[in-house]
Amino acid sequence: MQQFQLEKIESYSSDIGEQTSQFRLKGLGRGQGLTIGNTLRRVLLTKLEGTAITAARIKGVNNEFATIPGVREDVLEILLNLKQIKFKGLSETPFFIVIEIKGPQVITAANIELPAMISLLNPNHYIATVSEQMDLTLELKIESDTGYRVIDKNFQHSSDNFLNIDSLFTPVKNVNYEIKDSYKVDEKITEILDLEITTDGSLTPSEALNKSTQFLQTLFGSLIIDESKTNATPVPEIETELDILIEELQLSVRAYNCLKRVNIRTLADLVQYSVKELKEIKNFGQKSANEVVEKLADRFNINLS
Repeated sequence: MQQFQLEKIESYSSDIGEQTSQFRLKGLGRGQGLTIGNTLRRVLLTKLEGTAITAARIKGVNNEFATIPGVREDVLEILLNLKQIKFKGLSETPFFIVIEIKGPQVITAANIELPAMISLLNPNHYIATVSEQMDLTLELKIESDTGYRVIDKNFQHSSDNFLNIDSLFTPVKNVNYEIKDSYKVDEKITEILDLEITTDGSLTPSEALNKSTQFLQTLFGSLIIDESKTNATPVPEIETELDILIEELQLSVRAYNCLKRVNIRTLADLVQYSVKELKEIKNFGQKSANEVVEKLADRFNINLS
């Protein structure tokens, strides 16, 4: 039986709490590096649970383009700031948090009082400034899920004036892999898979890799056929949370058409490319690559390297 060897090469943390680890998997057969690397990357980016704010209600506000007298930021800016709050921990059911502010006061993530199973990763994250003596009430809906959820799938209840927020649940920020050939004494060629995982700090890269491996074990375990049973075992449906059309990025016509020509139609397709690979697409170039990187970071908080 083929024996694999997995080792952690290096780990480090950024100033904003992100954690990165590099792993090396040895002893792979020809072609297995690409298969395992691509599969793990997809699972890491789309199948791990995280927690995010999915909707907000501000007293006296009924649309995201409104302004609030006495508050420095408009409603849209407040929603964007709420989207960037990071949580550690999971909740089985959605829950609501009410924040009551008496101005003048600077509002940060630390003003959110959370249940015991959830904690803040960036409590100093800025939300808004109430510059006058006034009361401001915010109600937040927080839930746990996987991948990325666009607004039209979020909580809807128009009579309650909740404003939906694009929600990025995945704790994994970026995944890169590289495949190398390894020559043994008997001249048999094997492959080495170098894997780099960056998380937002709610999970360590090692925990993320373990959870992804467990997901795949469960998935492929269901494909084992037990002929002693007459009823077939249903195979769980594989969903892709990043199957969001690239139209959501609102790219320039040139960049959009170049991506379409190479059959990049969703974010799941796009994140499989590095910046270097994007620049190699015919007529794409550095300017279009920069545009894609900026749009992914701004709209979906995804970093493409």
